[in-house]
Amino acid sequence: MAKWRAEDVRCRDRSKRQAAHRIAGRTGLPRGRNLNAELKPGIVTQLAPGVRRLIAPNPGMMTGPGTNTYLLGESEVAVIDPGPFIEAHIGAIREAAPGPIRWILVTHTHRDHSPAAQALAEATGATRYGQTPPNGPRQDPGFAPDTVMNDGDTLDVDGFTIRAVHTPGHAPNHLCYLHEQLGWLFTGDHVMNGSTVVIDPPDGNMNQYLASLRRVKELDLNKLVPGHGDLLDDPSAEIDWIIEHRLDRQARLVAALSSAHEKTEEELVVEVYDEVDQHRHPIAMRSLLAHLVKLEEDGKARDTGSGWILED
Repeated sequence: MAKWRAEDVRCRDRSKRQAAHRIAGRTGLPRGRNLNAELKPGIVTQLAPGVRRLIAPNPGMMTGPGTNTYLLGESEVAVIDPGPFIEAHIGAIREAAPGPIRWILVTHTHRDHSPAAQALAEATGATRYGQTPPNGPRQDPGFAPDTVMNDGDTLDVDGFTIRAVHTPGHAPNHLCYLHEQLGWLFTGDHVMNGSTVVIDPPDGNMNQYLASLRRVKELDLNKLVPGHGDLLDDPSAEIDWIIEHRLDRQARLVAALSSAHEKTEEELVVEVYDEVDQHRHPIAMRSLLAHLVKLEEDGKARDTGSGWILED
């Protein structure tokens, strides 16, 4: 799930948007970002031979145009992220499949990605792959993988290979799936087009997220294929941009904490996310907390119980 917006952050005016881009040391976004205007739920789009996208009808502030469901294969089909439990979407997945659905792969068990897996498996006899859900209010407790996918596990699907890449950070059980022949990484909520990803403790962890981004950057990739939004054409530049943005946000947080007195999270979000509309501050507060937890894990900040201070 993400803080969806037409740019990295939704700002109040043009000067604020330019300032937000400068936070990440760039004057614009990586090539391919924000090409989402034509994405519509319910439309099947052929992205490459044997790769189709179907967008679930769950658009919103946190999901953008909707959750992307991908269908891979022709004579036999693997479905990546069947999405929320919406009967019309489950029916549309079955209609869009050019062959029998044999595999259902889930990137993570947030409620906009995995709940349709059970009904789709019951209707098709497909095997469910992924990791078991951790405890948490945003999790789908009903997802039960028939086969647990661990880092490096592979599936042979209709003449090509899918490899699981464990990418904790947005969620502890998050997996990306690499189409080895195309060099396309299906990123779930690890990387988005049109948004930054919410890192929401305790489900999310900023240190893990940054480590997972750096690991993904080492892969030989041609495209990032996100769970929300359109394809991203320059994986390396995209990942660099995200890392820079997160670290620059952290630098703003450290600067805000550098005063002599402790500060509450409510005070910090106003300073650190000053370019973000105030009605979005409750969402920004979750990523702020992730940055604070990261600083605490790094031994650089401490929660006093009434606020946060930098460690000496």
